[in-house]
Amino acid sequence: MRKGDLKLVQELNRSIILNKIRSKGPISRISLAKECSISPSTVASAVQELIKEGYVSELGTGKSSGGRRPILLQFAPDNHFIIVAAITNSAIELAELNLEAHIKRKRLKPMDGQKGEEVIRLMTEELDLFMQECEGLERCVGVAVTVPGVVNVKEGMVYYNSKLRLDNVPLKKLIEHRYGMQTWIENDANAVVLAERMFGSCGEYPDLLYIVVGDGVGAGILVNDSILRGSRGGAGEFGHTSVSRSGIRCECGNVGCLENTISWSAVYSRIVAGITSGRPTVLHELCRGNFSDIRPSIYKEAVRLGDALALDINEEIAEHLSAGIVNLVNLFNPGAIILDGSLAYDNPILLERVREHVLRHGMRILKDGVRIAQSSLGPDGNLIGGAAVVLRHIFRFSLAET
Repeated sequence: MRKGDLKLVQELNRSIILNKIRSKGPISRISLAKECSISPSTVASAVQELIKEGYVSELGTGKSSGGRRPILLQFAPDNHFIIVAAITNSAIELAELNLEAHIKRKRLKPMDGQKGEEVIRLMTEELDLFMQECEGLERCVGVAVTVPGVVNVKEGMVYYNSKLRLDNVPLKKLIEHRYGMQTWIENDANAVVLAERMFGSCGEYPDLLYIVVGDGVGAGILVNDSILRGSRGGAGEFGHTSVSRSGIRCECGNVGCLENTISWSAVYSRIVAGITSGRPTVLHELCRGNFSDIRPSIYKEAVRLGDALALDINEEIAEHLSAGIVNLVNLFNPGAIILDGSLAYDNPILLERVREHVLRHGMRILKDGVRIAQSSLGPDGNLIGGAAVVLRHIFRFSLAET
């Protein structure tokens, strides 16, 4: 066996052993060897390295089946950490997470309308400050950056984001050169669908759709436990599918994009138009007459209160979103669909209306049994998604075992 091949086998064995300790621990060395079908000597060598590097610790002794009592091993997720920068169309979120994707600290920086190179400058400035506050940067296993738009994961390149005006930005190269840390760049929806499979309530589904509706509209598509990327990394640009050829021109250059119909900017415009036309609505009171204070949270509160204007807009969102989802159901036959984003999360009326539309209009065999739910990751889904990207790459986590 060539030296390079031997090293690859050793790294693979190490990942298999670490994953087994993570999923089955506390576990003994002899049990590891049996569970992983790896020789006891290879297990002993790998475990010694993992203990030395702080990924595994010895817990104590277990029960003996005859002879010496075995020493039990457990995963040690807090000895190392991951740094995640989650770029959205309106803000940059930064977080430090342990190796189980639990957030230790985080920070939010609004974008304030910045575009293009200004976005990258703001991100690096915030990363500089965030890393200065990290204790023991040598324990950081890597940096993940998630961003909406078309991403080339292999090259770590953001090919295109129309709203942020990002074109061919070599983010991976930029960050690795600046900080000397291994870096992963991923589309935000792809990262979150990975996290939903690894940590969420729909973890049993290898065919999974994650749809985000907020500042923009996007989708992460998991097919047989693999992220569907497309030839240029642009699969999942759900918001830029056409729903009306007579609609307005989108920033992407197309006409009648779904994003221009159901994203927050479109919803906000309809709210303001309704208020200024004199239509009675509780939204006027909730924002105290200041339209600029209207946020998705206020809109969803109006929906909960049964406000006619808010409910009408909610129904429009449900109809357009569901039409797009039916197409995805018929194309990909998912086991589950997860809705998220500032407009869809914590909006049970929208969720129920989408369920009704999909069940009514989807192809009979393909819609039967499909689960439609909101994200179980909460408001930190983008950050957990970034951590999931690093964890899967570094430790080669098997989604089937999560």
